[in-house]
Amino acid sequence: MRRLGSGLFAQAAKASAAAAILILSTSAGHAQARPFAGFDGAWSGSGTIALSDGSTERLRCRADYKVDNTGLALKQTLRCASDSYKFELASDVTSQSGRISGQWSETSRNIFGSLQGTAGGGRIDVMVEAPGFSASLTLRANGNRQTVQINSKGDIRGVSITMVKS
Repeated sequence: MRRLGSGLFAQAAKASAAAAILILSTSAGHAQARPFAGFDGAWSGSGTIALSDGSTERLRCRADYKVDNTGLALKQTLRCASDSYKFELASDVTSQSGRISGQWSETSRNIFGSLQGTAGGGRIDVMVEAPGFSASLTLRANGNRQTVQINSKGDIRGVSITMVKS
C-alpha cells in the first residue's frame, strides 16, 4: 500500500513539473512574441531634465504608445516641457528576435536618426544616434507605472521621468 501511494505521489509530482515547465515556456514565448507588452496607451507624469550648463528643471510629460496587432511594432511619442525647455521625441520601431531597430526624431529641433537595442519583459533599452548626437534611452513599464531615463553628452545631459497610465 505504501508503495502504491508513493508511486502515485511521484507521478503527480512529475505531472506538476511538466505542467510548470509548459506554463513557464509559454509565458516566456509570449513575452518574446510581444516585446512591447505593457507600453500601449496614453501616459502622463513629471520628472527632471539636466542641461549641459549644470542647471536642472522640472518637466511635465505626456506619452502615447501604439503597439500594432502583431505586438512586434511600436510607434511612440513623448512630449515634455519645463518653464524654459521643451522636446518632442517620436519613434517607430520593430522587433525581431528580441532586438529592436527603427527611426526616431526630435521635431522641435529637426533632428532625425536611427535607434537599436532590445525590448522585452516590460523594458526597452536603446541607443539613439543622429549626426553629431547619441544618447541612451531606457523605458520600464510595470503595471500602470512607467519610468524613462535618457542620458547623453549633448545639451540635454539627462532626463528622468515617472509616468502613470492615463
